[in-house]
Amino acid sequence: MARPTGVIRRRDHGGVVLSLAVASALALTGCGVQAQANSGHKTGTPPRAYTVEQLAATIGCTAQITLKAKDYRKGECTSDGIPFVFLDFDTTQGQREWLDYAEMYGGLYLVGNRWALSAKSKAFMQELSGRIGGTVEEHSPGGSAHAPTGH
Repeated sequence: MARPTGVIRRRDHGGVVLSLAVASALALTGCGVQAQANSGHKTGTPPRAYTVEQLAATIGCTAQITLKAKDYRKGECTSDGIPFVFLDFDTTQGQREWLDYAEMYGGLYLVGNRWALSAKSKAFMQELSGRIGGTVEEHSPGGSAHAPTGH
């Protein structure tokens, strides 16, 4: 039996995952990166587990927590008129289960150690990956994943 992950499926707004998928599908353009966080991924050290607030600070905005579930939090903010969605997870297993569920909606995510974000483009997330770590994952609607890229 699968362990509950705290993924909330709401009928009134199409689910939490849908809001992330919609945000990732937006045509986001023209935002500079202000990295304020240490890359955290050096040889011999585990990758850093960022919080929603720390992820938002890396792009220069302050996240508003929009969901607190059993084992993850979701935050959103806007920088230079561009919306961003951030998640932090209590466990790597819960994170992987959430991402597996999110695959059915498609989307583009930068995924790190117990965190994920959805941003404007694959190129933007690859650049951000060089600064804070993580791997870019791209999913087509219906659950087929493209090979991860990044660090």
